[in-house]
Amino acid sequence: MSVIASMVVGEDGSTSKDSQSAGVSSPADRRTFLARRRNVDCIIVGGNTARNEPYNRTPVPLVVLSHSLVNPVIGNHLAHMWNASPAEAVERATRQFGENILIEGGYSMISELLDENLLDGLELSVTPETGGEGVIDWKSLVARFDSYSITEEDGTLFYHAIKKQK
Repeated sequence: MSVIASMVVGEDGSTSKDSQSAGVSSPADRRTFLARRRNVDCIIVGGNTARNEPYNRTPVPLVVLSHSLVNPVIGNHLAHMWNASPAEAVERATRQFGENILIEGGYSMISELLDENLLDGLELSVTPETGGEGVIDWKSLVARFDSYSITEEDGTLFYHAIKKQK
């Protein structure tokens, strides 16, 4: 099983501008993000992420975790609404869709999965953007993994962090 989280932040830790991650993204991040999600069996997001980001089309099944069960991604025939914890969703999605799960949820979802030792890795893009909302300490997040490597493309740093085998 491979459960990888994907996140983009500005260098100041901003996770969004005007409530969308596109405000802190870069062309290099966007290319990498789109390529990554084509190689997984399922994408898991939280309800707030689904309401604020464009998830009307995904290349693979999309699981939206929400207590409301009001579908925020109407038109995406691959969307599934689940009232489940992130840990329950990973286990269920693995059974239902396959072993390669991509977490595109926010910091709290990623932290919860880390606390439960359910994340194998983190793909973090750090762009030159600043001045957004939802500031997190992305360096502390990366430090929760056992090792990482960094690559750079057009001013965007890509952190590839991994956990040791469970």
